[in-house]
Amino acid sequence: MRCPARWGRHAAAKVAGIVACLLQVACASTGTVGLLTRSLANPSDLLTQVHTYHVIGPVEGTACRYFALAVAPWGDSSTPTAVERALSGSGGDALLNVTVTSSLYGFIPYWNILSFTCTTVAGTAIRIDSLPPPQPSPPEAAGSSPP
Repeated sequence: MRCPARWGRHAAAKVAGIVACLLQVACASTGTVGLLTRSLANPSDLLTQVHTYHVIGPVEGTACRYFALAVAPWGDSSTPTAVERALSGSGGDALLNVTVTSSLYGFIPYWNILSFTCTTVAGTAIRIDSLPPPQPSPPEAAGSSPP
């Protein structure tokens, strides 16, 4: 490729860089959440009753949805899918201190040849313990009378 001399050295590389930038676009947004549970968990039960938990460690999961020619979608980019993928290998029930990132990528955006969106969750996996069985009340001391 030959460019006019006034464009300076490496003009072809500059033009190629500009064209490459015009052929793809991306954006991302990030937020934080205190607690995310599996879809099958009962969140109100987790919040209204006392539960102990064990920390498993840091995990990350990603879920993506793809679009071909802006009319043929496939995949699932939902947050619950990303949470399931993050927890599936760890045996955890929930994520603490979660960072949720949603991103969108497009290639040749004017014609929307291919685009995809991904949701990534990262946090600390925990395993929630079930409640211990109720303890029987201690027997009353001999010789004491009820009030």
